[in-house]
Amino acid sequence: PVTNQRRIAYLSMEIGLIPSMPTYSGGLGVLAGDTIRSAADMDVPMVAVTLLHRKGYFYQRFDAKGWQVEEPVAWAADDFLFPQNARASVTIEGREVQLRAWRLDVTGTTGFVVPVYFLDADLPENDGSDRTLTHWLYGGDDRYRFCQEVLLGVGSVRMLEALGYDSIERYHMNEGHAGLCTLELLDRQVTAADRSNITDEDIDAVRRKCVFTTHTPVPAGHDQFPMPMVRQVFGNHRAFEAERVFCCDNKLNMTYLALNLSHFVNGVAKRHGDISRHMFTQHTIDSITNGVHAGTWTCQAFQTLFDRHIPGWREDPFSLRYALEIPRTEVAKAHRIAKRELLDHVNRQTNAGMDTDRLTLGFARRATPYKRLDLLFHDIERLRSICRDVGPIQIVYAGKAHPRDQSGKKLIQRVFEVREALQDDVRIAYLPNYDMALGALVTAGVDIWLNTPKPPMEASGTSGMKAALNGVPSLSILDGWWLEGCIEGVTGWSIGTYCHRGGSADEVDDSLDAGCLYDKLEKIVVPMYYHQHDQFQNMMLNSIALNGSFFNTHRMILQYVVKAYFA
Repeated sequence: PVTNQRRIAYLSMEIGLIPSMPTYSGGLGVLAGDTIRSAADMDVPMVAVTLLHRKGYFYQRFDAKGWQVEEPVAWAADDFLFPQNARASVTIEGREVQLRAWRLDVTGTTGFVVPVYFLDADLPENDGSDRTLTHWLYGGDDRYRFCQEVLLGVGSVRMLEALGYDSIERYHMNEGHAGLCTLELLDRQVTAADRSNITDEDIDAVRRKCVFTTHTPVPAGHDQFPMPMVRQVFGNHRAFEAERVFCCDNKLNMTYLALNLSHFVNGVAKRHGDISRHMFTQHTIDSITNGVHAGTWTCQAFQTLFDRHIPGWREDPFSLRYALEIPRTEVAKAHRIAKRELLDHVNRQTNAGMDTDRLTLGFARRATPYKRLDLLFHDIERLRSICRDVGPIQIVYAGKAHPRDQSGKKLIQRVFEVREALQDDVRIAYLPNYDMALGALVTAGVDIWLNTPKPPMEASGTSGMKAALNGVPSLSILDGWWLEGCIEGVTGWSIGTYCHRGGSADEVDDSLDAGCLYDKLEKIVVPMYYHQHDQFQNMMLNSIALNGSFFNTHRMILQYVVKAYFA
């Protein structure tokens, strides 16, 4: 593509585009990939930048007791990406760190291309420690993480200039990791005006160029770095003295930096927008609910079905609302194919002996305490009795814990322990090395999607959206996107009523939520699956027509175009 036609620069610490290219850790990166795919489908003049992450996130395996073990991921950048001749540099601790870029083109349904550039510091002219700065995604200590954010924020602006992108009008920061791009833009604004001090005019000019999406409803989840380290790595900056730009408790808060220098800020669901406005009361914060790329996350069996009944659905996912006209028998047949593919994989990987005739629940996401992946096991005797007296259940789990998250690793181990305790009544499998390919297999192949975060800590969530595209209803806590997508008994079922009341996560009672989960399974979900086939199949169609047609990145990109990119 002609570089001077690109008007939107999309900056993200992680971007997930190819399963075997481990440049993502989870939802944030996968969302970024889906955003880029929809931008390509819709001819949005975008260019994207991220870091290369030569060592990837990590390869996950389990020992005999279910304890997570991490191993580096070996992958060859030149198998997927094309190296570029352009060079840019940033200053780290007074040293010039050279950067090169690798390119991957994402081609949309119309043939339009969105180029994605991966910044790489592993060059022979760099200091030995600097060469590793683009190796590990979310690895290392605070200094390593801050150095990466310097490379992403400052390096992206400079590399785009070196590559010839001279018509960028908006810089979209996908989370605060890219927040330092605002300071680079501010420096350029001050220099262009031939001034040495920052003025309100400079700040307003930069704000008009910047868009910021925050994904974190928890204060502790926002990146903050101690000022002594910031000054050592980044040097002193005139913005640090500007009250409108920098909020200081002797820390550089990347979220505040991005908030103060962006003309449009949004949360990633309506509820998350409300929470963000309470967290940052001095800022105007909108909400654009996340989505998923329909063409990517619809399994082959349902793609074939949609091609036959709803031609053009890839270009226009809104047309999936016509799924209500698809015969239920054909939906059931497509789902059986997807379920068979998943359970064949599960049985090969884990020897769990799972059966396609059994109700299969799916739970796959990052393993961390607030996600409560063990809520289903709050009362294992009640779960056992439901399976014996109402109908058999089997559960497919997947998800990685951060290498330093010991609590998350213990939760995974808890699933292994419960699996042994319930082996005669409930079949349970925990699949290793959760990635995009496995995520697609699980979201399409289970019968019910289970999500049990501690509200209000789920900013949005997108796995249930992927399930909906494949006719899989959700059984989920009323938080994140599910507050918008849940029509009780129509698109799925709710667990708890907490988010309608408001409040904090400390008020959440696990026993009450678990009791509600067991009640829904015992009295509604399991009986419907085994004895009310037509009603269950209607819910599958509703999941596609009502949720699949709306919770997609085509709708999301349209909202960004209208509200942020060209506003």
